[in-house]
Amino acid sequence: MSIDETAVPVLAIDGPGGAGKGTISRLVAERLGWHLLDSGALYRLTALAAGKYGVALDDEAGLARVARSLDVVFVAEGEGTRVLLEGAEATTTIRTEQVGDAASRVAALPAVREALLQRQRDFRQPPGLVADGRDMGTVVFADAPLKIFLTASADERARRRQLQLREAGVDASLSSLLKEIQARDARDMQRSVAPLKPAGDAITLDTTRLTIPEVVDRLTELLTERGLASAI
Repeated sequence: MSIDETAVPVLAIDGPGGAGKGTISRLVAERLGWHLLDSGALYRLTALAAGKYGVALDDEAGLARVARSLDVVFVAEGEGTRVLLEGAEATTTIRTEQVGDAASRVAALPAVREALLQRQRDFRQPPGLVADGRDMGTVVFADAPLKIFLTASADERARRRQLQLREAGVDASLSSLLKEIQARDARDMQRSVAPLKPAGDAITLDTTRLTIPEVVDRLTELLTERGLASAI
C-alpha cells in the first residue's frame, strides 16, 4: 500500500448481521461524499457465483478461484446500490437468506478470505472510505483511525430482518429468522480465521434502541471530533 493510500481515512464498521451496518454505512458515506465498501456483498457474490458454476461450498481451492475472478460492478443508484455479477442483476438475489447462509460458510475459508483481501483494500481511495463488514477493523483495515462495532440484540435483529422481508413481499417466521441469526453469529464468531469480534480499539455501539439517523449522527460526530471529516 502506498503512502498516499494509508493517508486516506477509513471508518471501519463491523458487527453481526442485522445490526444496521449496511444502511448506516451507506448513509454516512453519502453524507461525507466518501467511497463505500460492502465487504459482505463480495462474499455473497462469491457464494452466488460458486452456485452458478457448480463449485461446492466445501471446495476451498475452487471457491478461492471464483473469488479471485469475480466480475462484479457496484452502481450507486437512488437510495441504494445496484450489484451486477458478470453483467447480470444480482442486487436482490445476494440478499436472500439462502445466499447469506452460504456466504457465511464461504467466509470461514482462509483461502477465500485471502483471495478477497486486496480487492477490499483497493476500495481505499480519497477522500475517504466507509468499510462495512465483519473484519474491517481487525484485519482488512487494521490501521483505520476510527473503528466501530455495531451490535443489537438477536431478537431485535430478527425483527428487523422480518420487516425487511415483509416489505419485499416475503413472509418469514420470526422464530426461524432468530435461529438463523444465532447460528450465523456462532459460525462467524467461532471461525478460525478473522472471527467476528470488536477490534481492540473499536467503539462498541448497541443500536437496539437507536434510530438510524441517531447512529449516523453519532458516527459523523466521532469522525469530526477526530479531525477525519469536516463538520456537516
